[in-house]
Amino acid sequence: MKILYVDMQYDYGIQARGPNSIGQDGFKRSLELLGHEVVPFYYDDYLQNTDKLQSDLIAFADASSPELILFSLYTHQFEIATLEYLKSKYTTINWFGDDQWRFDNFTYIYANHFTYCITTDKYAIPKYKKIGQNNVLYSQWAAINTHKIPDFDGYKYDVTFVGGFHPYRKWFVDRLKKRGIRIEAFGNGWENGPLSTEQMNELFATSKINLNIGNSNSFDARYLLSYWKAIPLLFRSAKNASQIKARNFEIPYFGGFQLSDYAPTIENYFDIGKEIVCYKDIDEAELLIRYYLDNDEERESIKNAGHVKSVASHGYLHRFQEILEQIQ
Repeated sequence: MKILYVDMQYDYGIQARGPNSIGQDGFKRSLELLGHEVVPFYYDDYLQNTDKLQSDLIAFADASSPELILFSLYTHQFEIATLEYLKSKYTTINWFGDDQWRFDNFTYIYANHFTYCITTDKYAIPKYKKIGQNNVLYSQWAAINTHKIPDFDGYKYDVTFVGGFHPYRKWFVDRLKKRGIRIEAFGNGWENGPLSTEQMNELFATSKINLNIGNSNSFDARYLLSYWKAIPLLFRSAKNASQIKARNFEIPYFGGFQLSDYAPTIENYFDIGKEIVCYKDIDEAELLIRYYLDNDEERESIKNAGHVKSVASHGYLHRFQEILEQIQ
């Protein structure tokens, strides 16, 4: 099948941040490995010129004559008229990966203008149907199958975190440090800076504990009292629910033990306590960190079980194979 893939080439459309690895190596490459011809249309250069984006995409699609157009919308770059035109001629589908907090202010605007919609939020499915979009597919973020699983050569860190800087994440990391936990944070905005994808995957394997901290709003009074600027953010930000993200699958896939904040439905993908471990707040996170640093055998057993599950079931190759089976 010939697939036109509409996405950004770089992370958030910013070349300095590096490639959009989930889009390039996760989505596009997985579709190619499944035997499909994938023709990319990148819209990074159109972010400040959306009028030209409409005409250029339509012309590109008509010249390519794809059997399927897969979108990964960012914000409001695409006009409804453009999506309707493409839907009238081709089968179109969009990956809505943040419906936990974006359905009511973003997804509902566009959902009916695609032939199919993919959501990673089980609880958003009734919302789609309520607005008349019945062609909604439930999928999930995943690990990138095409990236090499690093060889294990011993541990370098007790505890690490990888993710973009966020005030709550900084408070969480700093609080653990004050409690005597040796933890290092990596990513855009942190002192250690960002990692390449290869470096990140190696970090997962060489950290005894990989901490996963969401960036949704936190109502922990200790955080709010220590960072008063967070209080107005509670009212301005729509991120008021935790969600499963790619990191939940990347850590175990590439050989890491994962200690994650609980996200709804994660138990549908992993056996909590046997394949990953979840915490509810910073106090429980500290308790579990100390426990699993002291209990190597149990930690390694959970790590290995999570790795086996992820490699067998939680790569983008698995996700897109299931998606295409449902629409073909």
